[in-house]
Amino acid sequence: MTLSILDLAPITSGGTAADALRNTIDLAQRAEEYGYRRYWLAEHHFTPGVASSAPAVLIALVAAATGSIRVGSGAVQLGHQTPVSVVEQFGLIDALYPGRLDLGVGRSGQRRNELAQQGAPPPAQPPRIVDGLLIPQAFDWSQLFKSPHLAYQAGLLQQPGARTPDFAEQIDEVLAFLRGTHQAHAVPGEGADVAVWILGSSGGQSARVAGERGLPFAANYHVSPSSVLEAVEGYRQAFKPSDVLAEPYVIVSADAVVAEDEATARELAKPYGLWVRGIRTGAGAPPYPSPAEADAHVWSEEDLELVKDRTDTQFVGSPEDVAERLGVLRRVTGADELLITTITHGHADRVRSYELLAKAWDGRR
Repeated sequence: MTLSILDLAPITSGGTAADALRNTIDLAQRAEEYGYRRYWLAEHHFTPGVASSAPAVLIALVAAATGSIRVGSGAVQLGHQTPVSVVEQFGLIDALYPGRLDLGVGRSGQRRNELAQQGAPPPAQPPRIVDGLLIPQAFDWSQLFKSPHLAYQAGLLQQPGARTPDFAEQIDEVLAFLRGTHQAHAVPGEGADVAVWILGSSGGQSARVAGERGLPFAANYHVSPSSVLEAVEGYRQAFKPSDVLAEPYVIVSADAVVAEDEATARELAKPYGLWVRGIRTGAGAPPYPSPAEADAHVWSEEDLELVKDRTDTQFVGSPEDVAERLGVLRRVTGADELLITTITHGHADRVRSYELLAKAWDGRR
């Protein structure tokens, strides 16, 4: 199967973090049954609607509850932890569940700082269609990341006065600890059968680091759809064969909601825009609304523009329709795999969406 899952452990309105975590365990077990290749957990902090704040802990729980599916992070934020702490965490899990772990790492913390310090961004390109795939106008994150509230939260994730090293240096240190070539030895961790992935939203440093070190790369169509082609191109241009990969290997993420028919899928997907609005106003992802709560929201033109790139690039519909459109995403980006995120207010609807998509995708093959 060339489909995998990215789970944020969403907390729905009226639900609790405990509910979200139990749902994650159940969904991981169903994903293994449906044939998905990987089950990745995100890292988010200070978000009322997301329970995946400690991916290594959640990965251990998922690995314990499943038997064969690969389990990993999408992504550990290296700006908040040292390389040795990350290697020790994943090495500990690998000691009990060897050969099943993907260590996906990202530089989102560093990226936020860069955007907060930059001046006016260059003019955004208008939306365009590339060989059937919508590439929307880019969202401007720079003003949001200048928020004192977000800066305060970011400060809580590090020790006072801590300095985050260059991302390339951090990746090299992670690899050295895993390979046993570091001056110090991480136990457990050294020699662990853990696959290192780099996640990125642009053709910048993350893509270059992944390519230059011959590591697999994950590009975000679901978070930053405007720059997905730039990201995969930057990675492939920088790629050098390694003892890990002889050729580039790319996974591309996408948001999707699938139901038996398009009308039902549209109803289930209604809350998505309201949820994204919470993120982009700086409040953090709220508890995921119900369709009725989404219907009650009065949208302004400014609100609609705020979330347009995300709502326009969500894959919503019947199994065959979504599978076909995801096929376009895979073809245009040249992805080796697709990483699917599905959030609905009802857990059974989310499980059913993944089940229907797996069957339709397998049918296309």
